[in-house]
Amino acid sequence: MRFRLSLGFSLALAHVPAIAAACPPDALGVARVMQVGTVGGLEIGLKSYPHTLPLADHEVILTFDDGPNATYTPMVLKALADECVKATFFLIGRNVEALPELARRELNEGHTVAHHTFTHPQPTLRFMSADVARADILKGMAAVEHALYGTEFPPGGPKDFSEIHLHTPWFRFPGFADTKDLRAWFAANDVGTFGVDDWASDWIPMTAEEELKLILSRLERDGRGMLLFHDIHPWTAEMLPAFLRELKKRGFRIVHIVPGPGTGPVVEARSGWTSETEKIIGRLKPRLDNLTPVAAPSPALAPPPETASPPP
Repeated sequence: MRFRLSLGFSLALAHVPAIAAACPPDALGVARVMQVGTVGGLEIGLKSYPHTLPLADHEVILTFDDGPNATYTPMVLKALADECVKATFFLIGRNVEALPELARRELNEGHTVAHHTFTHPQPTLRFMSADVARADILKGMAAVEHALYGTEFPPGGPKDFSEIHLHTPWFRFPGFADTKDLRAWFAANDVGTFGVDDWASDWIPMTAEEELKLILSRLERDGRGMLLFHDIHPWTAEMLPAFLRELKKRGFRIVHIVPGPGTGPVVEARSGWTSETEKIIGRLKPRLDNLTPVAAPSPALAPPPETASPPP
């Protein structure tokens, strides 16, 4: 085993429940906790894959990408704490390196913390060389593990999964632009791939009121789902308290997902399912096909598929 833990640091942070005031009686709260295992791999989220987590009618899972952010992540955490709600944060490694205390706050307040690359590369991982894509993924995972658990790595960071132990072996592709090779690599190393069932489209600038109306309309249409927000945008941070109150008012219940044994659970998509993310990537493909696979992330080349507007 090539990594080692700073024991005192790890024990101080890992598995220690946050000390918080009792939830007010009218808080939204967490209805139940679902353990999600990834042995042999897992691919969930109906926007990308024909299976997802089993949710009852009016059950919701909250996820946030791209943080932490010094200004807006604390606002998001306060909104969640005020309603005694738990969420899952898919973190960018370089943001964690810059703000490790915020990543630790997420963990210590009882949220699940997972992985979203080191740089959120643009163009997406699909349009990079496989070696560079893997290096960016592992570097991001190492940044999170070090900040949260004190894990120390060999010089230059982990070169493969034999050099890293993931406390939460969950990953979300930037722009949902996965590859067959990377998915197989994750499956061989018991890492789960998380898409999403519905999104707030909050990568598009809008008012908090517009975002609230949009995500509520989609949620009422679908009745349940794992939702995607980004805790790096002011409109999302401003919108979240009202959104959580509306969930309570409309009878929605929060499911908090945590790492578990085995694989899944999963349910299959309805007959006729198609991938919305592949349609979005397809609209960008003519532009991206003109690019030569890059040897390093190059933000100026193209926006990730997340920035494209999804179908109405």
